[in-house]
Amino acid sequence: MKKKTYGPQPWLFPNPTVLVGTVFDGKANFAPFAWCGITGGEPPTVSVGIRHQRHTLKGIYQNRTFSVNIPSIDLLKETDYCGMVSGSQADKAKECGFNIFYGTLASAPLIEQCPVNLECEVLHILNLGIHALVVGKIVQTHVSEDCLTGDQPDIMKIKPFVYSRGPTARYNAVGEVLGQAYDVGKGLKKQT
Repeated sequence: MKKKTYGPQPWLFPNPTVLVGTVFDGKANFAPFAWCGITGGEPPTVSVGIRHQRHTLKGIYQNRTFSVNIPSIDLLKETDYCGMVSGSQADKAKECGFNIFYGTLASAPLIEQCPVNLECEVLHILNLGIHALVVGKIVQTHVSEDCLTGDQPDIMKIKPFVYSRGPTARYNAVGEVLGQAYDVGKGLKKQT
């Protein structure tokens, strides 16, 4: 297969789409991010890459807490809207009709309509050029009961969506099941 080179690019496909919640000067704010991921299991941690000038980062610096809210496909328009306006100029929670609640952390707003919510305390903020990498320790996880199967979160019920670069930036739904993890590759495993 012939390859074309592009130089260094942060191209992992796809990127999860999340709404990061913060409080800045007493006001809840939410912004979508696709540069995020799991960074550890013990303690459970996540990271988010945020441009230094973003309103969201101001709230993180002010309170040292944030939330990660996983929207379902039902919140596609609201999520996209939250990326189009700044929390410094709009009350995005009100305009999107988000029902906000708080769990363990009083300065990490959570969105009731999102099937999964993570409350995070800041562990590290690393300057990476035009972005700050914010690493947060997850202190509590909330999952909507109707998104559980056998007491575990079910991606097919959560219905998250992903952000994809390409000919045009777009969102894609999570789709078909391809196989069971730790099973589909057994045919390649050598017998010992």
